[in-house]
Amino acid sequence: MSSLDATLQAGLDERHQQHLYRQRVNVASGCGSALEVNGQSLLNFCSNDYLGLAGHPDIAAALKAGVDNYGTGSGASHLISGHSVAHQQLEEQLAEFTGRPRALLFSAGYMANLGLINALVGRHDLVLQDQLNHASLLDGGRLSRADFKRYKHSSLSNLQTQLEQSSASRKLVVTDGVFSMDGDVAPLPEISALAAEHNAWLMVDDAHGVGVLGATGAGIVEQQNLSIEQVPILMGTLGKSFGTFGAFVAGSEALIETLIQFARSYIYTTALPPSIACATSASLKIVREEQWRRDHLNLLVKRFRAGGQQIGLQLMASDTPIQPVLINDDLRVSEISQQLREKGVMVGAIRPPTVPKGSGRLRICLSAAHSEQQVDQLLEALESVGA
Repeated sequence: MSSLDATLQAGLDERHQQHLYRQRVNVASGCGSALEVNGQSLLNFCSNDYLGLAGHPDIAAALKAGVDNYGTGSGASHLISGHSVAHQQLEEQLAEFTGRPRALLFSAGYMANLGLINALVGRHDLVLQDQLNHASLLDGGRLSRADFKRYKHSSLSNLQTQLEQSSASRKLVVTDGVFSMDGDVAPLPEISALAAEHNAWLMVDDAHGVGVLGATGAGIVEQQNLSIEQVPILMGTLGKSFGTFGAFVAGSEALIETLIQFARSYIYTTALPPSIACATSASLKIVREEQWRRDHLNLLVKRFRAGGQQIGLQLMASDTPIQPVLINDDLRVSEISQQLREKGVMVGAIRPPTVPKGSGRLRICLSAAHSEQQVDQLLEALESVGA
């Protein structure tokens, strides 16, 4: 074994010993309320397909038509020849959907966050982030070369203290809208007020809120009735509620033009296939028009929480489709997840370093594609394995 492999294998062995080794699952079906894994049909409570659109026939038809019109790839970056009419149309639709002058497509949410943060701040600036922000936001802060600090989760007092202590000319406050592992929402009106008081810019990653929250599904900013002045920088993803792929940033003309000029993860990567933009335009239409999906999803959330409380699950304070069940044993949570799979239910086992040590949990994700009966099956399975 080479010195490279020997060194790497030691790290892998240590991860095994800590019971933190990650393994992929080979899924033989499309994303839906059930998945086929190793010849077994499993109820799917671990995807972010919140509105049940990942397998929608109208969206699939739009994708196929996009391939017929544009082929399978864009062939270049947006700034060379990869920016199609389909991309442009979708950007305009997303801008109108979010109530902002402009929107800009990125190939993935991770790339959007890295590019956005690094285009806005640099040396001698300040980036303040909620300590439970998504890894892409935290990595964006670290790579920005700015003074990067984290404030206690949703703590307004801690955020205020750190803002008061900074003399940076540019200050960027960054938070998730819906926190992906806890399912709770950020107190945006209060965060926005603090940012304005200290002449800081506010960026919100609403990956898990867009499509789900708000009267028309426009996300947490719509739900909490916040203006572009209060939340000038809004990011959303398309691979969750929209059931397709990619991400976008919505904001002012100056913000979007700045990203086109300076966001390296936008400038130096191949554009999404135009067919994906076609599919997402079809998805956006469904998101806006089919309110019943959000209504049904909210009904399932209430049903799960009521049932979970009855059987004694340790639920977290979440009214979103992300419903974590705390196990508080990083080894036991994997065992429970496997026991659930044996009973025909697939649930994600979340362990460190994704969550703090000792806070292992089952991350249950509900979808409009689920039925009330399937939620009841989930509750029965959780009770039977002693979750």
